[in-house]
Amino acid sequence: MLRPQKRYSVYDLQQLKGKRCLTHIHVKSPDEARAADAAGIDLMSCSYDSPEAQARLPLLVEAAPTAFFSCATPHGMATPEEAIRISFQALETGASSVYCSASPFLIEQMAREGIPVVGHLGMVPRHAAWTNFRVIGKSVNEAKELYRKMKELESAGAYAAELELVPHNLATWLCENTSLLLMSLGSGSGCDTQFLFSCDILSDYDERIPRHAKAYRDFKAEYERLQKERIAAFSEYADDVKEGRFPEDSNLSEMKSDLLDQVISEIQSGK
Repeated sequence: MLRPQKRYSVYDLQQLKGKRCLTHIHVKSPDEARAADAAGIDLMSCSYDSPEAQARLPLLVEAAPTAFFSCATPHGMATPEEAIRISFQALETGASSVYCSASPFLIEQMAREGIPVVGHLGMVPRHAAWTNFRVIGKSVNEAKELYRKMKELESAGAYAAELELVPHNLATWLCENTSLLLMSLGSGSGCDTQFLFSCDILSDYDERIPRHAKAYRDFKAEYERLQKERIAAFSEYADDVKEGRFPEDSNLSEMKSDLLDQVISEIQSGK
Protein backbone atom coordinates (compact mmCIF):
# COMPACT_ATOMS: atom_id res chain seq x y z
CA MET A 1 0.00 0.00 0.00
CA LEU A 2 1.34 3.44 -0.93
CA ARG A 3 1.90 5.84 1.92
CA PRO A 4 0.28 9.30 1.83
CA GLN A 5 2.50 12.04 0.42
CA LYS A 6 3.97 14.07 3.29
CA ARG A 7 3.30 17.79 3.30
CA TYR A 8 7.03 18.47 3.55
CA SER A 9 10.19 16.56 2.78
CA VAL A 10 13.60 17.46 4.20
CA TYR A 11 14.38 18.92 0.79
CA ASP A 12 11.30 21.16 0.99
CA LEU A 13 12.34 22.41 4.43
CA GLN A 14 15.84 23.21 3.21
CA GLN A 15 14.38 25.29 0.38
CA LEU A 16 12.36 27.29 2.92
CA LYS A 17 15.39 28.26 5.03
CA GLY A 18 15.51 32.02 5.46
CA LYS A 19 12.12 32.53 3.81
CA ARG A 20 9.71 32.05 6.72
CA CYS A 21 9.59 30.68 10.25
CA LEU A 22 7.74 27.36 10.43
CA THR A 23 5.40 26.38 13.26
CA HIS A 24 6.53 23.33 15.19
CA ILE A 25 4.84 21.43 18.06
CA HIS A 26 5.85 18.37 20.08
CA VAL A 27 2.72 16.23 20.42
CA LYS A 28 2.07 13.29 22.73
CA SER A 29 -1.26 11.80 21.63
CA PRO A 30 -3.25 11.10 18.45
CA ASP A 31 -5.79 13.75 19.48
CA GLU A 32 -3.02 16.34 19.70
CA ALA A 33 -1.54 15.26 16.36
CA ARG A 34 -4.97 15.48 14.74
CA ALA A 35 -5.55 18.93 16.26
CA ALA A 36 -2.12 20.22 15.19
CA ASP A 37 -2.76 18.97 11.66
CA ALA A 38 -6.19 20.62 11.56
CA ALA A 39 -4.64 23.87 12.83
CA GLY A 40 -2.14 23.85 9.96
CA ILE A 41 0.98 23.35 12.10
CA ASP A 42 3.96 22.82 9.78
CA LEU A 43 6.06 20.32 11.73
CA MET A 44 5.49 17.89 14.58
CA SER A 45 7.89 16.18 16.94
CA CYS A 46 7.21 13.23 19.20
CA SER A 47 9.00 10.87 21.55
CA TYR A 48 10.39 7.55 20.34
CA ASP A 49 12.53 6.76 23.36
CA SER A 50 10.52 4.06 25.15
CA PRO A 51 8.42 1.02 24.21
CA GLU A 52 5.26 3.03 24.95
CA ALA A 53 6.37 5.92 22.71
CA GLN A 54 7.39 3.54 19.93
CA ALA A 55 3.98 1.86 20.09
CA ARG A 56 2.32 5.31 19.95
CA LEU A 57 4.03 6.50 16.75
CA PRO A 58 1.79 4.53 14.32
CA LEU A 59 -1.25 6.06 16.03
CA LEU A 60 0.17 9.58 15.61
CA VAL A 61 0.92 8.92 11.94
CA GLU A 62 -2.58 7.53 11.44
CA ALA A 63 -4.05 10.67 13.06
CA ALA A 64 -2.01 13.00 10.83
CA PRO A 65 -0.84 10.90 7.87
CA THR A 66 0.64 13.75 5.80
CA ALA A 67 2.43 15.47 8.71
CA PHE A 68 6.20 15.75 9.01
CA PHE A 69 7.13 13.92 12.23
CA SER A 70 10.58 14.06 13.81
CA CYS A 71 11.03 11.34 16.44
CA ALA A 72 13.27 11.66 19.50
CA THR A 73 15.49 8.57 19.74
CA PRO A 74 16.42 7.02 23.11
CA HIS A 75 19.16 8.69 25.11
CA GLY A 76 22.23 6.57 25.61
CA MET A 77 22.23 4.55 22.38
CA ALA A 78 25.45 2.59 22.80
CA THR A 79 26.55 1.97 19.22
CA PRO A 80 26.06 3.38 15.71
CA GLU A 81 24.42 0.09 14.79
CA GLU A 82 21.79 0.55 17.52
CA ALA A 83 21.18 4.16 16.51
CA ILE A 84 20.80 3.22 12.84
CA ARG A 85 18.45 0.32 13.60
CA ILE A 86 16.17 2.41 15.83
CA SER A 87 16.16 5.30 13.36
CA PHE A 88 15.19 3.16 10.39
CA GLN A 89 12.48 1.56 12.51
CA ALA A 90 11.02 5.03 13.15
CA LEU A 91 11.29 6.01 9.47
CA GLU A 92 9.60 2.79 8.37
CA THR A 93 6.77 3.49 10.82
CA GLY A 94 6.10 6.88 9.25
CA ALA A 95 8.55 9.38 10.74
CA SER A 96 10.23 11.85 8.38
CA SER A 97 13.36 12.36 10.48
CA VAL A 98 14.86 11.55 13.87
CA TYR A 99 16.16 13.70 16.70
CA CYS A 100 19.37 12.66 18.46
CA SER A 101 21.18 14.54 21.24
CA ALA A 102 24.23 12.28 21.03
CA SER A 103 27.70 13.21 19.81
CA PRO A 104 28.53 14.25 16.23
CA PHE A 105 30.33 10.90 15.90
CA LEU A 106 27.08 8.97 16.32
CA ILE A 107 25.11 11.43 14.19
CA GLU A 108 27.66 11.10 11.39
CA GLN A 109 27.18 7.33 11.26
CA MET A 110 23.41 7.80 11.05
CA ALA A 111 23.68 10.50 8.36
CA ARG A 112 25.98 8.30 6.26
CA GLU A 113 23.09 5.85 5.96
CA GLY A 114 20.82 8.59 4.61
CA ILE A 115 18.94 9.12 7.88
CA PRO A 116 17.73 12.74 8.30
CA VAL A 117 19.01 13.70 11.76
CA VAL A 118 18.17 16.64 14.03
CA GLY A 119 20.86 17.42 16.60
CA HIS A 120 20.66 19.61 19.70
CA LEU A 121 22.51 22.81 20.61
CA GLY A 122 22.38 25.20 23.55
CA MET A 123 20.80 23.95 26.75
CA VAL A 124 20.41 20.20 26.30
CA PRO A 125 18.27 18.83 29.18
CA ARG A 126 19.89 15.39 28.98
CA HIS A 127 23.31 17.00 29.41
CA ALA A 128 22.30 19.59 32.02
CA ALA A 129 24.70 18.09 34.60
CA TRP A 130 27.44 19.93 32.66
CA THR A 131 25.65 23.28 32.38
CA ASN A 132 22.67 23.52 34.76
CA PHE A 133 19.28 24.53 33.37
CA ARG A 134 19.99 28.05 32.08
CA VAL A 135 20.49 30.15 28.98
CA ILE A 136 23.60 29.07 27.07
CA GLY A 137 25.77 31.51 25.10
CA LYS A 138 25.70 34.76 27.05
CA SER A 139 29.50 34.91 27.38
CA VAL A 140 32.00 35.25 24.53
CA ASN A 141 33.53 31.84 25.21
CA GLU A 142 30.17 30.07 25.40
CA ALA A 143 28.96 31.75 22.20
CA LYS A 144 32.11 30.71 20.35
CA GLU A 145 31.80 27.15 21.69
CA LEU A 146 28.18 27.08 20.54
CA TYR A 147 29.27 28.12 17.04
CA ARG A 148 31.95 25.40 17.04
CA LYS A 149 29.45 22.72 18.05
CA MET A 150 27.04 23.93 15.37
CA LYS A 151 29.73 23.51 12.71
CA GLU A 152 30.50 20.03 14.06
CA LEU A 153 26.87 19.04 13.55
CA GLU A 154 27.00 20.49 10.04
CA SER A 155 30.10 18.45 9.24
CA ALA A 156 28.54 15.33 10.74
CA GLY A 157 25.67 15.56 8.26
CA ALA A 158 22.77 16.67 10.46
CA TYR A 159 20.17 18.64 8.50
CA ALA A 160 18.81 20.52 11.53
CA ALA A 161 19.35 21.23 15.21
CA GLU A 162 17.09 22.16 18.08
CA LEU A 163 18.43 25.40 19.53
CA GLU A 164 17.33 25.61 23.15
CA LEU A 165 17.65 28.63 25.46
CA VAL A 166 20.17 30.67 23.46
CA PRO A 167 20.13 34.53 23.45
CA HIS A 168 17.82 35.52 20.62
CA ASN A 169 20.26 37.87 18.87
CA LEU A 170 23.01 35.25 18.94
CA ALA A 171 20.52 32.63 17.70
CA THR A 172 19.58 34.85 14.74
CA TRP A 173 23.25 35.29 13.81
CA LEU A 174 23.90 31.57 14.12
CA CYS A 175 20.92 30.81 11.88
CA GLU A 176 22.29 33.17 9.22
CA ASN A 177 25.66 31.41 9.32
CA THR A 178 24.75 27.78 8.97
CA SER A 179 23.15 25.45 6.45
CA LEU A 180 21.38 23.72 9.34
CA LEU A 181 17.73 24.40 9.98
CA LEU A 182 17.72 25.83 13.51
CA MET A 183 14.62 25.02 15.56
CA SER A 184 14.08 27.64 18.24
CA LEU A 185 12.98 26.54 21.68
CA GLY A 186 13.27 29.70 23.73
CA SER A 187 15.82 31.17 21.30
CA GLY A 188 13.72 33.85 19.61
CA SER A 189 12.05 34.30 16.25
CA GLY A 190 15.16 34.54 14.09
CA CYS A 191 15.40 30.78 13.54
CA ASP A 192 13.87 28.49 10.93
CA THR A 193 11.16 27.00 13.16
CA GLN A 194 9.41 28.12 16.33
CA PHE A 195 9.13 25.07 18.58
CA LEU A 196 6.89 24.51 21.61
CA PHE A 197 5.60 21.49 23.49
CA SER A 198 1.88 20.80 23.45
CA CYS A 199 1.84 20.47 27.25
CA ASP A 200 3.05 24.09 27.53
CA ILE A 201 0.60 25.42 24.94
CA LEU A 202 -2.29 23.62 26.65
CA SER A 203 -1.00 24.04 30.24
CA ASP A 204 -1.96 20.52 31.26
CA TYR A 205 0.42 20.01 34.21
CA ASP A 206 0.99 21.31 37.75
CA GLU A 207 4.37 23.02 37.37
CA ARG A 208 5.01 26.63 36.42
CA ILE A 209 5.07 27.26 32.66
CA PRO A 210 8.70 27.84 31.54
CA ARG A 211 9.64 31.44 30.79
CA HIS A 212 10.33 30.64 27.14
CA ALA A 213 6.87 29.08 26.62
CA LYS A 214 3.32 30.42 26.49
CA ALA A 215 0.08 28.80 27.64
CA TYR A 216 -2.88 29.37 25.30
CA ARG A 217 -5.38 27.28 27.28
CA ASP A 218 -5.76 25.91 30.84
CA PHE A 219 -6.30 22.19 30.32
CA LYS A 220 -5.29 21.41 33.90
CA ALA A 221 -8.29 23.34 35.20
CA GLU A 222 -10.47 21.65 32.59
CA TYR A 223 -9.22 18.20 33.63
CA GLU A 224 -9.96 19.05 37.26
CA ARG A 225 -13.46 20.23 36.33
CA LEU A 226 -14.07 17.03 34.38
CA GLN A 227 -12.86 14.91 37.30
CA LYS A 228 -15.33 16.67 39.61
CA GLU A 229 -18.06 16.00 37.05
CA ARG A 230 -17.06 12.31 36.94
CA ILE A 231 -17.29 12.01 40.72
CA ALA A 232 -20.64 13.80 40.75
CA ALA A 233 -22.05 11.59 37.97
CA PHE A 234 -20.88 8.37 39.66
CA SER A 235 -22.32 9.53 43.00
CA GLU A 236 -25.69 10.33 41.43
CA TYR A 237 -25.74 6.91 39.78
CA ALA A 238 -24.97 5.18 43.08
CA ASP A 239 -27.73 7.12 44.84
CA ASP A 240 -30.25 6.27 42.10
CA VAL A 241 -29.45 2.55 42.45
CA LYS A 242 -29.77 2.68 46.25
CA GLU A 243 -33.08 4.57 46.09
CA GLY A 244 -34.55 2.48 43.26
CA ARG A 245 -34.57 5.29 40.72
CA PHE A 246 -32.36 3.36 38.28
CA PRO A 247 -33.14 1.52 36.14
CA GLU A 248 -36.39 3.14 35.00
CA ASP A 249 -38.94 1.57 32.67
CA SER A 250 -37.33 3.39 29.74
CA ASN A 251 -34.06 1.55 30.42
CA LEU A 252 -35.70 -1.91 30.31
CA SER A 253 -37.23 -4.40 27.90
CA GLU A 254 -40.05 -6.76 28.82
CA MET A 255 -41.15 -10.23 27.74
CA LYS A 256 -44.83 -10.73 27.03
CA SER A 257 -46.46 -11.97 30.23
CA ASP A 258 -48.24 -14.93 28.61
CA LEU A 259 -44.94 -16.15 27.12
CA LEU A 260 -43.19 -15.79 30.45
CA ASP A 261 -46.00 -17.75 32.12
CA GLN A 262 -45.55 -20.47 29.48
CA VAL A 263 -41.78 -20.64 30.09
CA ILE A 264 -42.26 -20.93 33.83
CA SER A 265 -44.95 -23.59 33.43
CA GLU A 266 -42.89 -25.71 31.06
CA ILE A 267 -39.75 -25.47 33.20
CA GLN A 268 -41.66 -26.44 36.33
CA SER A 269 -43.32 -29.39 34.59
CA GLY A 270 -40.02 -30.64 33.25
CA LYS A 271 -40.81 -30.12 29.59
